[in-house]
Amino acid sequence: MNVTRSTRVVALGFIGALALAACGGSSSDSTSSSDASAGGESASAINCVSGTIKASGSSAQKNAITEWINEYQTACPDATIEYTPSGSSAGIQDFLNSQTSFAGSDSALNEEQTTQAATRCANNEAWNLPMLGGAIAVAYNVDGVDKLTLTPEVTAKIFDGQITNWNDPAIAAINSGVTLPDAPIAQYHRSDGSGTTQNFTAWLSAASGGAWTFGDSKEWKAPGGQGSKGNDGIASSLKSTPNSIGYIEESFLEQADAQAALIDNGGGAVELTTENASAGIGSAQITGTGNNLALSLDYTTKEPGSYPIVLVTYEITCSKGLPADQLDLTKAFFEYTSSQPAQDILPEIGYVPLPADLLTKVQTAVGALS
Repeated sequence: MNVTRSTRVVALGFIGALALAACGGSSSDSTSSSDASAGGESASAINCVSGTIKASGSSAQKNAITEWINEYQTACPDATIEYTPSGSSAGIQDFLNSQTSFAGSDSALNEEQTTQAATRCANNEAWNLPMLGGAIAVAYNVDGVDKLTLTPEVTAKIFDGQITNWNDPAIAAINSGVTLPDAPIAQYHRSDGSGTTQNFTAWLSAASGGAWTFGDSKEWKAPGGQGSKGNDGIASSLKSTPNSIGYIEESFLEQADAQAALIDNGGGAVELTTENASAGIGSAQITGTGNNLALSLDYTTKEPGSYPIVLVTYEITCSKGLPADQLDLTKAFFEYTSSQPAQDILPEIGYVPLPADLLTKVQTAVGALS
């Protein structure tokens, strides 16, 4: 069943328990505090710093970061934050090339990128700062099919071209009572380097019992199907193509006018809801050290009600070494995005706030940026 705005709002009560109070303290670099220029709790979480910064990367977080930027700039008209949703790979490369103040990425820096980032950061460590959670929908546009269950193995065979028709016996066997059309499957995947792709293929690699043989990567490596750029591109392709399937971040489902398949990792079919995705993200373990908060997600969970295809979007920036005119605004913006009011916005627009204990660690790391 498609996740609607109303169900996200209902889920807000559950998610609110997962977020801690806003940072509250003002940055020593702030030029002023927001007041009546923005109303309610969001304004109270914002410390205004004037200036301009640029960032790029994850398209999965596009809708969230657009909302956050609008909130911040409404409160702080002398601040300009420009974000280009070019995909995680491009965003990381822009950051490594010193073209941006931070990168948005749906996966943490790898070993090689970590070394390059230290050079970019004037011989200081770059930190992976989780800022929001999300679910990856296996989204489909098939007339008359209002409910579809998929397993990791069947999904792997659809996306590597082994299953090519909707009424294939493997799909029918896990969808008793569903009338599947005798029609070719139009499969869409990302054409750009994408953290969404990396998380989706990591789930296939971990959970499909060996059916997926193409590893996990930001770049799509399986044969067949058609490529589209960004979550926007996948959503547009699904909407315009009957009998299609693709993977997109949850907040793009409405744009795609598509349904999200239920996912059965072996513990029963799990619907994509904010609550179920939160349960999936809640099992993540921190693998980084100190304020570098890289995470390991459990894609193989079989817990009932735990949606397994999840991601965390990181904002990646220098722990030290940003030019002063970039540091002040970057830090103030992250103080807002890691605040409770900013996290509370997320369920209504199709995202998952960070669990409370992780949010506390993010707030501490943001406070240590210098």
